[in-house]
Amino acid sequence: MNDKLIKKPTTGMKDILPEEMEIRDYVESLVRETYGSFGFTHIETPVVEHIENLTSNQGGENEKLIFKIMKRGEKLDIEHAKGENDLADSGLRYDLTLPLSRYYANNNPSLQMPFKALQMGNVFRADRPQKGRFRQFKQCDIDIIGDPSDLAEIELVSATATLLSKLGFRGFKVRINDRRLLKAMGSYAGFDEDSLGEIFIVLDKMDKIGIDGVEAELTEDGYDAEAVAKYLSLFKETDDTTDGIRRIGEILGDKVDSRVTDDLIEIFEAVSDAAPADCRLSFDPTLVRGMGYYTGTIFEIEMEEFGSSVAGGGRYDGMIGRFTGQDVPACGFSIGFERIITILMDRGFKIPEAPERIAFLIEKGVGTDRLPDIMKEAKSLREAGKTVLITRMAKNRKFQKDNLEKAGYSGFRDFYKD
Repeated sequence: MNDKLIKKPTTGMKDILPEEMEIRDYVESLVRETYGSFGFTHIETPVVEHIENLTSNQGGENEKLIFKIMKRGEKLDIEHAKGENDLADSGLRYDLTLPLSRYYANNNPSLQMPFKALQMGNVFRADRPQKGRFRQFKQCDIDIIGDPSDLAEIELVSATATLLSKLGFRGFKVRINDRRLLKAMGSYAGFDEDSLGEIFIVLDKMDKIGIDGVEAELTEDGYDAEAVAKYLSLFKETDDTTDGIRRIGEILGDKVDSRVTDDLIEIFEAVSDAAPADCRLSFDPTLVRGMGYYTGTIFEIEMEEFGSSVAGGGRYDGMIGRFTGQDVPACGFSIGFERIITILMDRGFKIPEAPERIAFLIEKGVGTDRLPDIMKEAKSLREAGKTVLITRMAKNRKFQKDNLEKAGYSGFRDFYKD
């Protein structure tokens, strides 16, 4: 037959083998436990969203990566369609923030305020796959809706740092900035507000091309050399401490509300006291975050061993208002679940305090006269908290046991026929 089915997953998707699935389950349980201890409640939103929501200019570059779902039945009018959006009425979500905003707008009378939400679920982006990045991947978000104060940021960063510490990560860095500060710096230099988006795209490359590279690219793009020099001088005047925040505030003067720098300093100092000792905070005026919906504080967590950020988020006070007509303060933090799993797998991570695993190997021919007693023994061990696998004994018993040991089984009971 020539109609053999394809056994490999589609590009950018993957099958998850038992060893990895066990680690994923453990991380998810630790996420629920840790974030739950900070008062976050677990919710779920659909993976499919209205196409109008997904293409509302809130998701930045991710809106170019939407998996769109075609209309069905009579609604699918291919003949008169002018573009692909005329053929689609929904799509797979590209993140969890926009669905949460819709969820809150639809359910807020039933929710406690401020609303502290935990979401874990798959999202989808038609992106170029690479290590730790897939077209289907799990996100893990915590969000606080209804709290306009910087207590929301303090709780989000502290909870995320606590989770990463429990997973065994050490020496990671939390980078913090504010979109309002970014805009004030651009205004101080003399750039038009309409050009700031493009300037921020170049600024976001600072860690890769350096300040000289940013200067060269902005100049090549046609921006005034004097404005570029004045803009980049700001980054030479500061450091990554609270002193750097104060210095930027002094230079910008009335270009930025003093509450912006005051809040950044308060977040910086409060998190330093509340977060694990192996977490370092860093003020980074080059941090941009690409999503169009961020309105205030932004943050990322990076680890040297991975070479990029493993968590990020910020304040998005304007998004819920797109659904309700009235702005509601909101702030969120997302960990890169797949990246963290990749690091743990590369480390050979073992789940702590996993139950002992015992394999009962039953030779072919052992009959019903003995099986009830074997089952009772297995039941007793399971009730004592052990994991018991019951399986037939293979011809190559050594090979079978070697494979079971690789799967974490450390005890064996062999049952032979009489």
